[in-house]
Amino acid sequence: MEADTQRVSAASAGLTSLALRLAKQLAANNKSSDRGNGGNLVFSPLSIYAALALVAAGARGAALDELLALLGAASRDDLAELVRGALGDGSGSDGPLIASACGVWHDDEMVLKPAFRATAVECFKAEVRAVDFQTKAEEARQEINSWVSEATKGLITDVLSPGSVDAETGLMLVNAIYFKGKWVRPFDERCTEVEDFYLLDGTAVQTPLMRGRGSYLVAVHGGFKVLKLPYQAPLAFPRFGGGMRMAKVARRGGVGAMYSLCVFLPDARDGLWSLVDELAASGPAFLHDHLPWSKVCVHKLRLPRFKMSFHSDLTDALREMGLEATLDPRDGDTDLTDMAERKGYAGESPKIDKVCHKAVIELNEEGTEAAAVTYVGVLPPSCAPPGYRPETVDFVADHPFAFFVMEEVSGAVVFAGCVLDPSQ
Repeated sequence: MEADTQRVSAASAGLTSLALRLAKQLAANNKSSDRGNGGNLVFSPLSIYAALALVAAGARGAALDELLALLGAASRDDLAELVRGALGDGSGSDGPLIASACGVWHDDEMVLKPAFRATAVECFKAEVRAVDFQTKAEEARQEINSWVSEATKGLITDVLSPGSVDAETGLMLVNAIYFKGKWVRPFDERCTEVEDFYLLDGTAVQTPLMRGRGSYLVAVHGGFKVLKLPYQAPLAFPRFGGGMRMAKVARRGGVGAMYSLCVFLPDARDGLWSLVDELAASGPAFLHDHLPWSKVCVHKLRLPRFKMSFHSDLTDALREMGLEATLDPRDGDTDLTDMAERKGYAGESPKIDKVCHKAVIELNEEGTEAAAVTYVGVLPPSCAPPGYRPETVDFVADHPFAFFVMEEVSGAVVFAGCVLDPSQ
């Protein structure tokens, strides 16, 4: 039991750390490029974590060491067990629909190692398919896109663009996540009004702001506030580290919803980046320690209704986060020989070509719907202190903020992002 608890804690800390570090890295990359999305960011740390864990199942040497360090696991076996529990279907008849799917597509000339195949199928519940990348790459691309579309309920349909799969592709490792949850306390659509939302440069855009008042879970800290909006509780939900737990459980903050949206709102209208820096620098405990656990009287609550998407090549960001040997195809330390080998090239390691991610999210008066997909392209060989509780408080998210969709028992971060301009 103690060992299980330690593994659960390690998984939660590793996933949260990945979420915070990626939020900072991707936000920095996003604001320095013109993506036409207003600088908005959404991604699924859980999907990225699962995809990298699948890579780790076939890695050795320096590459494996880097992956375990980034993901916060002691060994490949521990990591596989963590993911087995994390990727269970968390759907309940009265709660959020949350589902994950993994897939491994390999070229006919690439032979998967038996242990890797077993881990992919048993721990990741992955579908394994042999395809002809060399002469039928376009057909394989369409097959993978169709699989992703089905796994994400049609929210993501074209993750692989034309030309992204070709004769040089050896394997494609893919993870997809889908989430749909309804608020415990929905917003009244009749109260939503178009108001000013202030951008980082001080200008304002008009956007629909949902309204609420009364008792809400809010924590007030120095320089920022945190709002927690619970989703309706499932009858069954996954626990990071193994198995399904049934019904609701007593925990810190009492009995309630398992999944929540947590909004980190800086006091200053231009304070988002300093808050993101603080979150990333302080580590996983900072995020969890600053969540609200008691309700306060909220005189004025404003939260934008928004829909946004984000697509990024994560290769450079992950390399800067420590996956140097893993993601450098020229590095002799990139050892994926436990994953697969090419016929006629025994003992030679495949190389990772790229790690890409796409996510979408829509938040409105009823709840949240989101989906994400992460894919890893593989080349064949040779080729805080608690916040004080005020009597009443306002929570007016009319300027940029960060958000996290979390599973509360495990602390797993399913989706994360930053809203800079909800009108985009």
